[in-house]
Amino acid sequence: MRKFGLIGHPLGHSLSPQIHTRLFGLSGETVDYRLYDIAPEELESKFDFLSTLDGFNITIPHKVGIISYCDSLSDGAQRYRSVNCVANGNVKTGYNTDVLGFTKSIDMLGASLKSDVLLIGCGGVGRMMAIETALEGGNLTIAALPSDKPLAEEVVKEINALKPDARVKVAYISGAALSAADLGGAGFDLLVNACPVGMYPKTDRMPCEPAVLDGVKFVFDAVYNPNVTLLAKTAREKGAKAMTGMAMLVLQAVAAHEIWDNVSYNKGDIDKLIADMEALV
Repeated sequence: MRKFGLIGHPLGHSLSPQIHTRLFGLSGETVDYRLYDIAPEELESKFDFLSTLDGFNITIPHKVGIISYCDSLSDGAQRYRSVNCVANGNVKTGYNTDVLGFTKSIDMLGASLKSDVLLIGCGGVGRMMAIETALEGGNLTIAALPSDKPLAEEVVKEINALKPDARVKVAYISGAALSAADLGGAGFDLLVNACPVGMYPKTDRMPCEPAVLDGVKFVFDAVYNPNVTLLAKTAREKGAKAMTGMAMLVLQAVAAHEIWDNVSYNKGDIDKLIADMEALV
């Protein structure tokens, strides 16, 4: 029986075993997929153990530390210096499937990054979303807190280094939530939320005022608990098509299986898996 797993610390509750077990099952295989709670100071000493696995996923805080384990990196992993999936073999290759989960989610939503895009937040996964949007040719506005100005400026600098003709600007949030006034009256096709506002247990909040959603056609909220955030609910009430983060969580796992086994899946099976995982939160 092949062995896979997720490493991180602290792991706590994770949907990864359910998601990956289901995906292996769709391919007709039963595997041993486990959670491995590894503290940062223990990571290097676990390299020999990790090499006994057929592949594994990585979450906080090891997405950077695991790079020294890898013999090679995919383009996405190199770009973001972040690895969340490793394929073992003669060559240990690190991948960033968060990128694929994000872009596949946007495709599933029916939206396009090659449009007027408002991104709320630019730390962690938001940085990746900002850079991918710019590289895809989007007209990007990053909304950030004044306290995150150095972070926002660094992301803009990275974008300009990768794509000198990128269209990107930063709007700063003046109050408790992003307002239309903060944006100077600009309109957007796609709003992407990369900040944790609205996440369980503080589900009565959203990262922007309702007026920001006026005219927005698509909303992608990276928060997946609850499965219908106040942002998504409000966007739908205003006529937008909205998706929350469970799709990205599942689709980045799908990308890992495509890497490990060169498999493909039926869209209906993946849609059902997303719905089943949403029902668990």
